[in-house]
Amino acid sequence: MLDFVSNSAKRLQRDLGPRDRERLEQYFSSVRDLEQQFVSSEAWERRPKPTTTAPQPQDIADEKRLIDRTKLMLDMVRLALETDSTRLITLFINPLGVLQIPGVTRETHSLTHHGNVPEAIDELRKIEEAQLRVLAEFFGGLQGVVEEGDSLLQRTMVLYGTCMGSANAHSNTNLPVLLAGGGFKHGQHLAFNRERNYPLANLFVSMLQRLGLETDRFASSTGTLRGLEMG
Repeated sequence: MLDFVSNSAKRLQRDLGPRDRERLEQYFSSVRDLEQQFVSSEAWERRPKPTTTAPQPQDIADEKRLIDRTKLMLDMVRLALETDSTRLITLFINPLGVLQIPGVTRETHSLTHHGNVPEAIDELRKIEEAQLRVLAEFFGGLQGVVEEGDSLLQRTMVLYGTCMGSANAHSNTNLPVLLAGGGFKHGQHLAFNRERNYPLANLFVSMLQRLGLETDRFASSTGTLRGLEMG
């Protein structure tokens, strides 16, 4: 199909002016890039994948068991990476309703609008601590898998964050972000000027470059993230 479209476009090119020929050449480049993506995808699909002895995951239908459901999803993420079934995974966690967590009695969304009430903050802390314990287990699982002399965590960038800097005020500035693995220097907390902070997109540029993509811009970025170094 791509060859057919390309041949038709080349016949059209003879009747075009310089500007239109330039635009058509851009189209050719896009077609060639797409074709290369197809070739790469086909080669990856046909490559033998590692096997696993892990039991088949069992779905958890009860939405109140958010922590168990999150752990299940993260276990599947680790297996997907370990078996090279994918290289990129996005997981959205939506903690709504009253969760089955000891000490939590109120609906999660209302707790995020805690109004600085100590009791509400305490319940919200219980939810977030439970989430972070599951995340820590996920990191441990990646660390326990060895590939070509490195741990899977060392070879994987894990970005964990939220869309709110303060859900209580619906503020989407100064977002808290946790970055693990990927060969970066860790064990540090990078804090910036809260009034004139760097764009979060700077972190994305650093991650893209770590993936081997030759780019110095992404969205509203102004460069890479300062203070983020390789380990």
